[in-house]
Parts: sequence; C-alpha cells; structure tokens
Amino acid sequence: MLTKWKSLMILMFTVLLLVTPYQSYVDQPVNASYENAELTDKLNVILTDEKLNGALAGVSVRSSDTGELIYENDGDLRLKPASNMKLITGAAALDTLGPEYQFTTEVLAEGEVKGNGKMLQGDLYLKGKGDPTLMVEDLEAMAQSLKEKGIRQVKGDVIADDSWYDDIRLSEDISWNDETNYTAAQISALTVSPNEDYDAGTVIVEAYPSDQKGEPAEIKVTPENDYVKIVNKAKTVAKGETKDISIEREHGTNQIVIEGEIPLDSSRSRAWVAVDAPAMLALDLFEEALKKQGIQVKGKQSYGKTPESAELLVSKESMPLKDLYIPFMKLSNNGHAEVLVKEMGRVEHEEGSWDKGLDVVEAFLSEVGVNTNTLRIRDGSGMSHVNNIPANEFTKLLYEARDKDWFPAYLKSLPVAGDSDRLVGGTLRNRLAGTAAEGNVQAKTGSITAVSTMSGYVTTKDGKELVFSILLNNYMDSVRDIEDQIAITLAEHEFEE
Repeated sequence: MLTKWKSLMILMFTVLLLVTPYQSYVDQPVNASYENAELTDKLNVILTDEKLNGALAGVSVRSSDTGELIYENDGDLRLKPASNMKLITGAAALDTLGPEYQFTTEVLAEGEVKGNGKMLQGDLYLKGKGDPTLMVEDLEAMAQSLKEKGIRQVKGDVIADDSWYDDIRLSEDISWNDETNYTAAQISALTVSPNEDYDAGTVIVEAYPSDQKGEPAEIKVTPENDYVKIVNKAKTVAKGETKDISIEREHGTNQIVIEGEIPLDSSRSRAWVAVDAPAMLALDLFEEALKKQGIQVKGKQSYGKTPESAELLVSKESMPLKDLYIPFMKLSNNGHAEVLVKEMGRVEHEEGSWDKGLDVVEAFLSEVGVNTNTLRIRDGSGMSHVNNIPANEFTKLLYEARDKDWFPAYLKSLPVAGDSDRLVGGTLRNRLAGTAAEGNVQAKTGSITAVSTMSGYVTTKDGKELVFSILLNNYMDSVRDIEDQIAITLAEHEFEE
C-alpha cells in the first residue's frame, strides 16, 4: 500500500512539472504598479542570448519616482562591477567632500631668506595634497611666483612631500603586469598630469618615423623630463610596410623601451606610461621650472616631510570637484577614483589610505540604505576583480542619489549615449546613436577581463524615468550589444496604464 502511495505521489509530481510553465532563471517583475508583461518578456529574451551561456547576468530596473523594483534578473547576486564602481566612489566623494571641494599644492620654505630677499638659507618643499590635475604649467606658475617674491637662489635641497597620503601606491589587487599601464598609475599626493585628461602619474610617449629609412624612430615625451630614461630601439622602415611598435616601461624602473618598426608614411604610435614614484617626477619638473625662472638650487632633490615651522610661500588650488568629475566619470579615470578614496580617508579620519577611505564609502552607502552586508569593496576604480556588488544595490544607490543636493553634478558627469563630444558622450559616445537611447541614456560603463557593465538613468517613451544596472560577468565573447539592447528596450518602452 505504501509503495502504491509513493508511486502515485511521484506520478502526480511528474505531471505537475509537465503542466507548469517552465520558470527560467530570469525573475519576474516585482512591482505591481509598473507590472508589464511585454517589457518582462523582451528583457527575458535578450538575456537568453547564447553569448551569456555559462555567464552571469545581474540586471535591475527601478522606478526613479518610487524606487520600487520593476524588473530584476539575479539582482541580488554579487558580481564584479568594473568601472561601475566609480558610481559608488563618485557619490560618496560628492557627499563627503562636496561639489566645490578643491585640492591644494603648496611650496613652503624652511630657513631664512637673506640677501635682500634673494637667497633662501634652507630647504624648499613642494607639498602635494592630492591634486590629480596638477600640470607642468602650474609648476611653472609657482616658480614664477617665487621669482616675483625676489628669490633667486636656494641654498638647501628641493624636497618632494607626498605625506598627505600613505606610501602605499597601488591598491591591493593590481596585478604586476598592470603596473606600468596608465590605468594602474601609482597613487601619490604629489603627482603631475601630462595633459587635460589628467592621467596623473603618467607620461605620454610618442614614436614618429624619421625622415630616412633605417634611421631610429623619433621619440617625444610629454611632459619633457629627465626623470624617465628612454631606450629607443625602434627603426624607420620603407613606406607601406607594417607598423609594429611597442612602448613599455621595464618593471621596477623608470626605463621606457621603444621597440619595433614604423614606416616612413606612418602615423605616430602613442602610449600613456605610468611612472615609478611619481612625486619625484613632479619634483624634477619643478626644479626645471625654477631653473627657467633663473632660480638656482645648490642642494639636491630628495623626499621628506615638511616641518610644521615651514613658511608657506605659494599655493595652487585645483578646479572644483564638480568640474573634475567630467574627465573622471566621462573618461573613466581610475586614478581620480583612487585619489578620491584616499582624500575621503584623510578628511574624515586624518589618514589618506585605502582602508580609511573605503570605510567612509561604506558608511555613506549605509546612510543611503544600500545593504553593505552584501558588498565587497576593495578599491575605488573597479580595477579589482575582488569587488562584488549586486545590481539591485546599484539601482538603490542611483535612486537615492536623486534626492541629494549634489545630484546635478553627479548626473552631468555621466556619459551621454551617442553624443560624439568626448567630454559629453564619454565612453558612450560611440554607442546607441540613432536609437531611442541616444541623448537619453546617461550611464557609467565598465570593462575589465570577462566583465562588462552599464548602470545609470533612462526615460521611457511615455516619459517615465527609470534607473537601471546591467552587470555581465564570466562571458567569453563581447556582450556590449546585450547591454545596448536592454538600454534601447527601456528607452522604447511604454508602460500599460
């Protein structure tokens, strides 16, 4: 009797499985007020793309008005965010520091100024306080200010002070082969950028063909300096031959090796190369600026901490944070993100470190209702493969950010889909043009190996504002078109009344 009963139960269970519609891994809409089967079906179909076989897809969509979830697929699954991490860092820094916050660089003197104010009988300090936008022109302007004060000679040393932050230059998950790339430039409180993209701690190295075949390639370094050492092994070859140039800094040194071949009729090859100990590059450029102003330095270059008794001679303030956020977010500048983390630690805990800065970030997230118990945050930029954030927590943050007084600066900093202006469209300038998402979607993109992400804001065809997050992990082929399809589907959608 018991055996027959078991057989009957198994039969009923089997029939139930057969007649019950298959519940895919895609979750159903969770907000009745916005429930729309058509949107759900469209998004579900997009996520069945075979390029996601064996991959993970966290997708979350919320109402901008209420914050309620409209759609989610694995929305609570912890995934790698890549540069979507900058949405978190950027929001926390605006909330902690404020849109008008500025970084400062100072020149100070320890010792007396004698000889009718012309000779400094002591050391001169160049003290950085985190400014990632400092350029050669700024150092030259500070040197000119010293000349205008009458100083013509420094009897002591010229000293680089980057003690505003700790001396850990790289976040803990940077791999060794990333260390010379501009995307993983060392973080220092005293650093110089080569141009107005503000990739601090890097130099731009360009290789051009010479005028004659067989001659070495012509090399240009920006900013021009003696701190990095160029080893030019690149040769000019005949017109029409293949260009093959490599530009690499040797690990643990500031020796940059250029190798390969460049044809006579070729365009340049160019690379941004991260330097080792960027504070000393800044100091080298500063001393050169002093020489151009006729200020002689008798001592040597060195590292050191500025004494409290030192006298401030010159200071330079950066652009406000709200303006820095344009290159930071539009161009996805990793260095800016890490500087902001350390600056938050310095301001809130008097320690410019990743540990203290990330404590500030997590405290901010808790305050706005993001579930920090389900997060793992290891850096500010998203370079780490150990960061883990669920898509639902990104949309929660994006929803809460809308009520903050700093939100206009935050929103303005996000790339605008399909806008060809590099400092408007940013990383979305070549995507989504000619679709309902063009000029509509404002979102941060992200990409590291096997990770592609996009999170931000979109308005539907019937005028409803949504926040969304798409986190795609562990795929084998490019999946950007899947992100684009989701963004377009949201932009084209009309909700049922």
